[in-house]
Amino acid sequence: MLEMRLLCLLIAFSAAMRYKKAMESKKITVMHKLLKANDAIAGEIRKKLKDKNIFFVNLMSSPGSGKTTLIEETVRKLGKKIKVIEGDIQTTLDAERLQKLGVQAYQINTGPFGGDCHLEAAWIQTAIDELGLDGMDLLFVENIGNLVCPAEFDVGAHLNVLLISVTEGEDKPLKYPLAFQVSQLCLVTKTDFLPLKNFSLKKLRENIKKVNPACAVVEVSAHDGTGLESWIEILRNKPKF
Repeated sequence: MLEMRLLCLLIAFSAAMRYKKAMESKKITVMHKLLKANDAIAGEIRKKLKDKNIFFVNLMSSPGSGKTTLIEETVRKLGKKIKVIEGDIQTTLDAERLQKLGVQAYQINTGPFGGDCHLEAAWIQTAIDELGLDGMDLLFVENIGNLVCPAEFDVGAHLNVLLISVTEGEDKPLKYPLAFQVSQLCLVTKTDFLPLKNFSLKKLRENIKKVNPACAVVEVSAHDGTGLESWIEILRNKPKF
């Protein structure tokens, strides 16, 4: 009797493993199709904006690293020919902050659609259609705050910028390598906190170079203005545009 039960368990386990393998294969196929479709739309966005001489920057970071504040300071220095697509799971708080500066901002909330932790190219295309291309030299996307999902989806930007604050630790490039690998520029934010933190900029730079030797690194502080001119100069020069 015991042997029969063990045999039934083995048969059931074997069937479950085959089912799991089949489902995993199906998920991979679906994901490949999804990413392929996303990349096609992203490519169209990139070309269309380049043809209109509009530079498109995708900002990624953990929550609270200073993306909105960076955009605010950029608007103050470069003027208002800037439009912004805000990504959040809930609320329109960041978009409202930017609108107070006279900037046209479009909010994407993913909460009603299951709370996706990233933005996709199709949503960006819809937002661009709503914002319009007239009166715009620079487009920002403030992606949803985390170091995982946004790195997996191309949104059609000409420049991917990753923000990491000094409060997050030097190990983040090693823990979340893809976010750094898909970014051409890393902004180390909140450097005004350095006197209060046991934080090594040298170690952070070393870790970034381990996962992406080509990633440029600029240290900035919106509070005291450190590095902001370097950031503004990068935007003016439109690298690899």
